[in-house]
Amino acid sequence: MAPNGRDIRVGLDRLVAGMTGLKHEGRFHEPNLDGSAGDYISFDSWEWPQGVGLYGLIRLWLFTGRDDLRLLVENWYAARLDSGLPQLNVNTTAPMLGLSVLWAKTRDPRWQPLLDQWADRVISEMGRTPEGGFEHHVSDKVNDNELWDDTLYMVALFLASYGQASGRRELIDEASRQFLVHARYLADTHTGLWFHGWTFDGRHNFAEARWARGNAWVTAGILDLFDLAEMAKPVKDYLLGVLVAQVDALLPLQASSGAWRTLLDDNTSYEEISATAGIGYGLLKGYRLGLGTPAWQAAGLRALQAVMENIDETGTVLNVSYGTRMGHDLQFYKDIPIQPTGYGQALAILCLSEALHHVGAEGQAA
Repeated sequence: MAPNGRDIRVGLDRLVAGMTGLKHEGRFHEPNLDGSAGDYISFDSWEWPQGVGLYGLIRLWLFTGRDDLRLLVENWYAARLDSGLPQLNVNTTAPMLGLSVLWAKTRDPRWQPLLDQWADRVISEMGRTPEGGFEHHVSDKVNDNELWDDTLYMVALFLASYGQASGRRELIDEASRQFLVHARYLADTHTGLWFHGWTFDGRHNFAEARWARGNAWVTAGILDLFDLAEMAKPVKDYLLGVLVAQVDALLPLQASSGAWRTLLDDNTSYEEISATAGIGYGLLKGYRLGLGTPAWQAAGLRALQAVMENIDETGTVLNVSYGTRMGHDLQFYKDIPIQPTGYGQALAILCLSEALHHVGAEGQAA
């Protein structure tokens, strides 16, 4: 039987507890380029997994109106500002998305100076590839002349969100440009799926990995883009066509469990739940917004079932692959270890929150 609304709300409470309880336990040693210790797991670190996590919490707050979630997020940002922020790069920009969505709702004057300054620096300082795409420079590695699909969720959505909230149209235009440039080089015209990355050095897509979580950033990201900002009609129409082509390719690749595999088109790769949650969220949201067919909703609800079956009693999302660098062969993706993370928690929160629009009291599609 499909989960009902009560089951989903219980799951959401557990997911929040699981996210805030995440700790770096020394399994991974990934020092940053500035010599500081990299922490991509603990809730109190300013990095991209935590940034996606905060966005999930804020979306849940907007849906439920729970003041405890708002206070949790506000206290997180206040504490990080007091302790000092890291250097700007693609991944350290990720927490700015949640802050932008928070500020758009509360207009708390504490946040706008930081939002303006960070947006200005993204535009003026972030490395660029040919054709103006953001190079995927991160805290522990410089990736010159490379486009990664992750960049859209970590940077472009922030620009779109804050541009809309602040009336800075140039930020929305830059977000649009990034989605268009990345789609040009990462969307596989043969299958409709997206490749993980592209390099202008040699002009190729590395291992040509049709990586599940990368595709989830795109499915969720295009629909969140439409939600966060008013896009020019030609841009929206183009990106909607890209999204439909991707979903048409994703639906036949969904496993019988409701999950997708970490390499979408490789049945020997493991089923991966963060990607399943992100894709499921996008499918359900796309159907609710009138952009997809009933098949989108049905697949999204199957993904929801798979996600909920992978939440343990502590609220931790299981079978989430750890942060994934660019692979030069497909085996690399199949060897990425499993590790609970903030983005796993957040994508599950987004999936379950969206599902409340679709599931009735007894679990039937609403």
